[in-house]
Amino acid sequence: MNKLEISTSSKQINISLIGNPNSGKTSVFNRLTGLNQRVGNFPGVTVDKKSASLHLSDGRKATLIDLPGTYSLYPTSMDERVVLDVLLDTKSKYYPEVVVCVVDATNLERHLLLLSQVKDLGIPVVLGLNMVDLADKNGVEVDLAFLQKSLQVPVVKINGRTGKGISELLDKVEDVLYQPSQEFMPLDALASPVIEEVKKSMLVKNDYQALLLAHHHQRLHYLTEAEKQQLIQTTEKHAFQSIRLQVEETMQRYAKITPMVELALKKSMSAEEDTFTDKLDKVLTHKLWGSLIFFSILFVVFQAIFAWAEYPMNLIDDIFSALSAYFTSVLPEGVVASLLTEGIIPGIGGVVIFIPQIAILFGFIALLEEVGYMARAVFLSDNLMRKFGLNGRSMVSLFSGAACAIPAVMSTRTISNWKERLITIFVTPFISCSARIPVYTVLVAFVVPAEKFWGVFELQGLVVLGLYILGVVGALGSAYVMKKILKTGESSFFVMELPVYKTPQWKNTLITIWEKVKTFVVEAGKVILVISIVLWVLATYGPGDAMDKVAEQVKAHPEYSQLPKEELDNLIASKQLEVSYAGIFGKAIEPAIKPLGYDWKMGIALLTSFAAREVFVGTMATIYSIGSEEEDRVIEKIRKERNPETGELVYNAATAMSLLVFYVFAMQCMSTLAVVQRETKSWAWPALQLVYMTAVAYLSALLTFNIMS
Repeated sequence: MNKLEISTSSKQINISLIGNPNSGKTSVFNRLTGLNQRVGNFPGVTVDKKSASLHLSDGRKATLIDLPGTYSLYPTSMDERVVLDVLLDTKSKYYPEVVVCVVDATNLERHLLLLSQVKDLGIPVVLGLNMVDLADKNGVEVDLAFLQKSLQVPVVKINGRTGKGISELLDKVEDVLYQPSQEFMPLDALASPVIEEVKKSMLVKNDYQALLLAHHHQRLHYLTEAEKQQLIQTTEKHAFQSIRLQVEETMQRYAKITPMVELALKKSMSAEEDTFTDKLDKVLTHKLWGSLIFFSILFVVFQAIFAWAEYPMNLIDDIFSALSAYFTSVLPEGVVASLLTEGIIPGIGGVVIFIPQIAILFGFIALLEEVGYMARAVFLSDNLMRKFGLNGRSMVSLFSGAACAIPAVMSTRTISNWKERLITIFVTPFISCSARIPVYTVLVAFVVPAEKFWGVFELQGLVVLGLYILGVVGALGSAYVMKKILKTGESSFFVMELPVYKTPQWKNTLITIWEKVKTFVVEAGKVILVISIVLWVLATYGPGDAMDKVAEQVKAHPEYSQLPKEELDNLIASKQLEVSYAGIFGKAIEPAIKPLGYDWKMGIALLTSFAAREVFVGTMATIYSIGSEEEDRVIEKIRKERNPETGELVYNAATAMSLLVFYVFAMQCMSTLAVVQRETKSWAWPALQLVYMTAVAYLSALLTFNIMS
């Protein structure tokens, strides 16, 4: 790939790739690195760090780091603050020897603000002028020589979509190594006394670095508390007015950038006419038609995740079921066989089975980003979402949560504001996912007659729709509560550049899908597998020799001796489950769940459903010795179940509706908790999420049971 390959050289050079959101920076990074890129985290924060080891033509080793998109060095989100941390901390191992600034030729004036700020930090800079082909189509020609002379940095026309100019870009990177860029704008008039004092106290040489330290010292991760206190004293001593000076500086920069861009751009007559993007936006961003189109697209995405993923997921399920059956037949009975066939293989299957949904969701999101539509979707839904403490991008996550919360939580990475992203992550599992459908099917069929409403609509279908709406109400209500409780110093501004529409870059889409799937399998998969094995242990073992004794008692009982082998095995499994650690747990929590109308058997179902909600049907089949997960047989069996003490039916309308409401709100998905931990980089949030959703589920189920009893 051009000059790039994995390097064995010992000399390390950092190259940082920066740019505005929608500048095409990701395409350039993918063009340079392909699948060689690594995904980690910047120290002390949850922001992803994409990097790749490369070497230049002379053998010098280089690490290319893709910094998060930012509009300027005055950040409003955690992602943008990472850029500031990297560019100001000269002692950091990530501090760049060269910065490649990718700008969109169709939005040159706005994008040059960031470049001008980086220049004033004195870091060597190369300007990658991207999307020149789109500018040409719009009747705009860029005078490259004039722009390069005015900015006093190397300028290279590139195309991240085709790879054009990438080799020349790397040549320029090598040319400017260790050659500090010249000052773009004098800063003395802004805050000269503060700049000089900060330079002396912090031992920095660059004026703009000193000014940015004065602006942002309280949120820079690399500063010590003593250094922050020193900077606080300096700014207070000189009555440093940060906001006013930021605005003043930005205006001064644009006063120099604007006339420069006007001279650098040569516009034809066609440039004065509405572009294809302008014409399309009149419909796609229209208050009515745009909203209808947006929800139609979301509906298609939801249907795709729900329907298209069904076949590969069923295939994966069949493969892992066949694997379990195969090893059951070839391995001798014992702990190893049981662990492999009932713990490890199902655990791995529980990870792999979500890959189709993750791939489809992120494929759609990447395509919508590539064509430029995602920015419009965010724009359309932002006002509504903000009322609940969310963000326009939250709509995509919440809607896709109706298929599966796992890819939905992962998709919140597109939300730049940390508070809004955290709220979205926290409430997304309230949306009823496809895993709840088996539970809804069994319990709704039990409590709701199979009749038509108004002769057209299925009554059972309307109840299921009501359960989905109840989940949405729970999500938005919880988001509103979190908005009031969760306090951060991070301001929430809606800054969204609407990029031009363009054909998608399929390579970028495939790389995005690969990254998300790999992250889920490697990171969340480890946790899921461990919890699967733990649940297997709880359901397979009991204290002492209780499990063996139960098996012997059933086999010796005259009433059961004539049963067919399959029925006898099912009965033994049911009795063993009762005395297992899982059964003991079910009986231990029975006093807590009895007010909801549940017995210890339902307690076991609640426990095993933690692995995945759809396990409920299989657990009930095992408990009642059915040996099958066919819904009709489960429904028939639980209809006849009676309390041995009172003789009353265990399942009635009140109990079934209580269970339904519990499953609407309860966090019973270890996969989702594992992904939440992965996304927040902390067990505190998934633990709080589990406690909160369980509390909401319990209280709602209690209320439902008492109302219907």
